[in-house]
Amino acid sequence: MAEKKSFLLRLPPELMDALNRWAADDLRSLNGQIEYVLREAVRKRRRELPEEEPEDKDRGDGI
Repeated sequence: MAEKKSFLLRLPPELMDALNRWAADDLRSLNGQIEYVLREAVRKRRRELPEEEPEDKDRGDGI
């Protein structure tokens, strides 16, 4: 398994409380819940976005 990287995340107290309650409901740690929410957001975004076409910077249309 790849090594996990850590970083500082500053959250408003209200958001932290909401995430803690959600994590407790799902029987996860706060860290696990944040990781779950981020993974789901990335998965959903990848599913919703169409495949991107490479940008042709020299289209010749003046844009």
